[in-house]
Amino acid sequence: MNSRTKRRLSDAELDALARRALGAGVTASTELTDGFANAVWRLALDDGREVVLKLSPPPELEQLSYERNLLRMEAEVYGLAAAAGVPVPTLLGAVFDDPVLGGDHLLFGALDGVSWNTVKPAGEDSLRRELGRHLARLHAVTGDVFGYPHAGITGATWREAYLAMARALLADVDRYPTPLPLPAEEIGAVLTTASPVLDEVVTPRLVHFDVWAGNVFLDLTATPRIQAIIDHERAFWGDPLAEFVTPTIFGDLREDDPLLVGYREVTPLDLTPAARVRLDLYRAYLYLILLIENGPRQYPEEEYAHVRDLATVSLTRVLDRLPRRLERSGTGEE
Repeated sequence: MNSRTKRRLSDAELDALARRALGAGVTASTELTDGFANAVWRLALDDGREVVLKLSPPPELEQLSYERNLLRMEAEVYGLAAAAGVPVPTLLGAVFDDPVLGGDHLLFGALDGVSWNTVKPAGEDSLRRELGRHLARLHAVTGDVFGYPHAGITGATWREAYLAMARALLADVDRYPTPLPLPAEEIGAVLTTASPVLDEVVTPRLVHFDVWAGNVFLDLTATPRIQAIIDHERAFWGDPLAEFVTPTIFGDLREDDPLLVGYREVTPLDLTPAARVRLDLYRAYLYLILLIENGPRQYPEEEYAHVRDLATVSLTRVLDRLPRRLERSGTGEE
């Protein structure tokens, strides 16, 4: 999707960047437009390699609070995920505060598979089950602090970090006025009231938080399998349960979802009443991102309207049912 945060580079600038970073020039380039925030190109190099360049927004462009240094988190995640056995592209280089272009950029080895959102292969339940196993391995990676360390939004506990993340996002509405179903302070109050359930989470675990079909590449040369999970820029340290929000966006997580079945083949996960409250807290957070991020990005109206409408309706539904689910869970504070 087109976005104001996506930078445009000329052929000469792409060539010069590749020569500085990889010692090879560019013979052909194609912009990849599926993403929403960073500009991405597939580059053919004169040494025969094919690589993908991801470039951060212009350093002078103000973004949402949690989006500070997104590519630095992504670079960190690739190393951690690969070591955990999660299939990811090969990170070839990472440059932060580029002295020529400014901002950050990453270079990866190009994948030869296809994005899941462009195909409908046979055996999608098996692929979803495989994805669940990969996510369980990703969540085995633990950290030292909750939240977004590279953005400076963290907490000593998961409750503290989640509320800091939510408050930072709601505070961004002051800079980017956004129509929300309730005033920001009322939304914050609902989330705070339900937040005691987050104290069940005591270990910071690596969460991708953007696992939709466009961020999963498939190898279809034989039996379909997952080749790589990409775009870890929205990752944070928190509750693995939050991972299930994006793959079930605008819906709910069912016990018979193959994603959950595959996950449980690696590690236990119990959808208790308190877990359902936690899921709704994470859904509310994601829907707020989808609504508020249009401020700095300024999506084309005809492309964004459907997402905005779904996010608004879904956020309203979640905020309405959170108090009821909290009461049934028996975990609210007196």
